[in-house]
Amino acid sequence: MYPFSGAAAYDRAITVFSPEGELYQVKYATKAAERGTLGVGIVYKDGVLLAADKRITSKLVVTPTLEKLFIIDDHIAILYSGLVGDARVLADYARDVAEQHRILYDEPISVERLAKEIARIKQAYTQYGGTRPFGVTFLIAGYNDHPRLFETQPSGTLLEYYADAIGNKKYDVMELLESEWKRDIDRESAIRLALKAIKQSLAEDESITPERIILATIEKDTGIHVFSPDEVAKFLEG
Repeated sequence: MYPFSGAAAYDRAITVFSPEGELYQVKYATKAAERGTLGVGIVYKDGVLLAADKRITSKLVVTPTLEKLFIIDDHIAILYSGLVGDARVLADYARDVAEQHRILYDEPISVERLAKEIARIKQAYTQYGGTRPFGVTFLIAGYNDHPRLFETQPSGTLLEYYADAIGNKKYDVMELLESEWKRDIDRESAIRLALKAIKQSLAEDESITPERIILATIEKDTGIHVFSPDEVAKFLEG
């Protein structure tokens, strides 16, 4: 017999479904991922961008150590929301997968294949005793024949989007993206939309600054470009 009774049995065990069909540990991991600062991904005409709020909490913090963006390969980057330790482990795993694929097949891994592999590992950690789900949601962006944007959740769910948001205020921002994203949107318009989304997620007493914004684009010819604070400032001023 299971050593705990009632709701506690479903609450503490990763492999036991509740009568409602829920895995509570996965639910808690999803809540942890939703508490992270906002991240946005947008597919535009020539590429895909990732943008996020680093939310610098102390002037004593060395800002480059506030990781929100992980470069996986020349053509793939990941933005996360949730537990940074979990994100680092999965990002390192993704780099190994991408490198092994390149060595074995002499070609870059497809964005979709890498996203599916990350989702597979996340799902595996929802069904074994002695482990816990990864408390992190990913936006996986890249360019093979065309730009791609995927979201992987702690449950292992994988979905592809044209525009997506993760983290705090996700659902409010999704309404904005749904109303303003267009299939023929260009890079500058996509950047301005992403910054508008981040501004919308801030509290009334907060202000957006170039130093707290992470912005990166991925295109066929230029690969990954991470914008400097000076480059971000030009879009904030315009």
